[in-house]
Amino acid sequence: MRAEISFGKSLIGILFVGLAATGCTTTPKPAATAAKTKQPAKVTFNYTNKDRDCLQRAMYFESQHSDEDGYMAVGTVVMNRLTSGAYPPSICGVVAQEKQFAPGVMTREVKPQAETELATAADAILKGARHPAVKDAMFFHTDGLKFPYNNMHYVAVAGGNAFYEKRGADGMLQTPPPLPAYEVAMNYVPGESMLPPQFEALIPSAVPVPLPAPDQMATASTMSAIDATPTARMAPIANPMPMQITAPVTLPEPSIEPDPGMRIAIPTPRPAYDSVMLRGSVAANGG
Repeated sequence: MRAEISFGKSLIGILFVGLAATGCTTTPKPAATAAKTKQPAKVTFNYTNKDRDCLQRAMYFESQHSDEDGYMAVGTVVMNRLTSGAYPPSICGVVAQEKQFAPGVMTREVKPQAETELATAADAILKGARHPAVKDAMFFHTDGLKFPYNNMHYVAVAGGNAFYEKRGADGMLQTPPPLPAYEVAMNYVPGESMLPPQFEALIPSAVPVPLPAPDQMATASTMSAIDATPTARMAPIANPMPMQITAPVTLPEPSIEPDPGMRIAIPTPRPAYDSVMLRGSVAANGG
């Protein structure tokens, strides 16, 4: 009986020691780290106050002075063209491109009562907002018109316009795709005109300015002042070698008298034509 009790205590001790050893040697699993999503690099486009005005003009006149929905739809088309690389690299370049937007879009007057809502919509576009239904559309026309083209894939109607993408029979875009709004950064730069951002590194910081060519109609006082300006010291000219000048040789004058026995042709005077007779002759011939 005592032996059984001792054996039981020994067995319990072995199990306890084994469990303790297992607990000490077991290493905890590392906590799962949250996956970090790498944000794509944004493409920066510079814009000026003039570009902002061009954007507002396109939104206003192309949407028939409608509302925010129409403004945002046209503004999305402008930005789609800008970021596609297939159109001029500035907002004003896109809007002012010949035969693309409404005639007079750059010169007509915007009504003052529309400026507040228009400015709000333009600022939203420049900050990355887009019309969700326009998608990749870079084209639109007045709603209600019909055209016999199979590649016009309509996506939205807003501000009196029907917006469409150009897609082939396979559904693929036939134009370069625009950048999504989250990949575009608009950078405001004071000024009236901008070069494309990809060309800025190619322009030196100081460009020499060529001097203008002298005016051919300069006054005498100006020319004399130019002549009086010292430029470079001229080398002395050596004295010329003495030359022997001889008297000119006198040639006999040509004779105009004919040789004896030569026949002389006397021109016969041309008969005078009467203009009246000529007119009658022309009339008789049907001229």
